[in-house]
Amino acid sequence: MFDTWLPLLGGLILLVAGGDLLVRGAVQVAGNLGVSPLVIGLTLVGFGTSTPELVTSVQAALIGSPGIAYGNIVGSNIANILLIVGASAVLFPIVVTSAALKRDAMVMVAVALGFAALAAVMPLGRVVGVAFIAALMAYVYTAFRQERRATAAGNGAGHGEGHGAVYDKSEALQQADPGTVPAGNAGLGRQLFLPLAIALAGLVLVVLGGNFLVSGAVTLAQSWGISDTVIGLTIVAVGTSLPEFVTSVLAAIRRQGDVAFGNIVGSNIYNILGIGGATALIAPGTVPAEIVSFDNLVMIAVSLLLVLFAWSGLRIARWEGAVLAAGYAAYVYAIWP
Repeated sequence: MFDTWLPLLGGLILLVAGGDLLVRGAVQVAGNLGVSPLVIGLTLVGFGTSTPELVTSVQAALIGSPGIAYGNIVGSNIANILLIVGASAVLFPIVVTSAALKRDAMVMVAVALGFAALAAVMPLGRVVGVAFIAALMAYVYTAFRQERRATAAGNGAGHGEGHGAVYDKSEALQQADPGTVPAGNAGLGRQLFLPLAIALAGLVLVVLGGNFLVSGAVTLAQSWGISDTVIGLTIVAVGTSLPEFVTSVLAAIRRQGDVAFGNIVGSNIYNILGIGGATALIAPGTVPAEIVSFDNLVMIAVSLLLVLFAWSGLRIARWEGAVLAAGYAAYVYAIWP
């Protein structure tokens, strides 16, 4: 049993540590090259906590384990809403004040519906992958324009109506890990070697971690006699969502509920469009039937439930957080053999 769990746990540790180093190094390289801190935040930092999901799903698809690849994506979205928002709201009620977040929550529901519909009628091939990534680029570009206008209007210092989920996803990570905050323009080409080396080391660790995690998950599924889809939807999905868990809970503890909420909404959009798109582009395949017939529907249902809770009084109360967390326990019980 120890030999089964060791690569799984070791892979998770390498993924999280490598993802942190990759983002830190990339942010400092971009800052030293004079890239706008807003651009860095919405792209490099925004994608930062999604690195474990990305590497894991792509590697799983490449070795022919679509259950882990797509189970990780769908399971992460379900865990983000039920487990992470639930736990955060139980700690401190989450106040949802931003009109932009309400807009982004509808985008989250729309992409969940789109993913579920496409997965039900066709394999996710390269055309779908390109379309998903193009949609994500358009979404981030729209967010950049809105954040730039908000900053110009003098809202850049706070968390008011002008900020959206992409900004808050970046903000959550930057507050949890100061090393991901751009250091400012240090001059073209100045001090690039060390941050580049850190980013490359992080990339190596992430790739190794993803490899260990996927192989460990496959071995675990085989040794327990259950499908790799169930392992992907639960153990792998929760493991790769640990960065979102940490950043959202810390934001909730700081009483920045809008940041905690936006972090999860942004992560769920990234998971489907970015990670689902990259997986379909690099390793086209069919979403397993059990995910199509049940888990995709659960993802849509809990996304709608989150929007309902957020809009009822513009807050997620402790009892609503408890309902979400209990919902995750019920979900795992339902899919576990």
